[in-house]
Amino acid sequence: MDEHTKYMRAAIREAVKAEKIGEVPIGCVIVQNDKIIARGYNRRKKDRDTLSHAELIAIRKASKKTGDWRLEDCTMYVTLEPCQMCAGAIVQARMKKVVIGCMNPKAGCAGSILNLLQMQEFNHQVEIERGILEEECSRMLTDFFRRLRQS
Repeated sequence: MDEHTKYMRAAIREAVKAEKIGEVPIGCVIVQNDKIIARGYNRRKKDRDTLSHAELIAIRKASKKTGDWRLEDCTMYVTLEPCQMCAGAIVQARMKKVVIGCMNPKAGCAGSILNLLQMQEFNHQVEIERGILEEECSRMLTDFFRRLRQS
């Protein structure tokens, strides 16, 4: 198993935690020096907090772990393309790279609607890799929303 698959599987395990508490199944891990240093999953309903997205939770934990707000030597693995809020935080954290499971044509800001991660106007651009375990990440979301509509 290559490293992208290994770490995306870890992000998927985080997404499953979100789904188990009735949240949209989005998960994220942050890797530094071939080691997961932070994990996060969507908790907006549970926390009653707009900011409780998987990426922001993981960024907070990674910053605490490293003792720095700059995560320049870190890679984020996230099951769904980041929204504008999360993409902005990723740029602000100076993340080196983001590896994305599936794209989000309705709200994605890493290439779907726009690409905040690679705007030349900003003082930092983030490397992007897309489509890692894409079918699995996409199916998890599709199944979740299908069950939600049925109930």
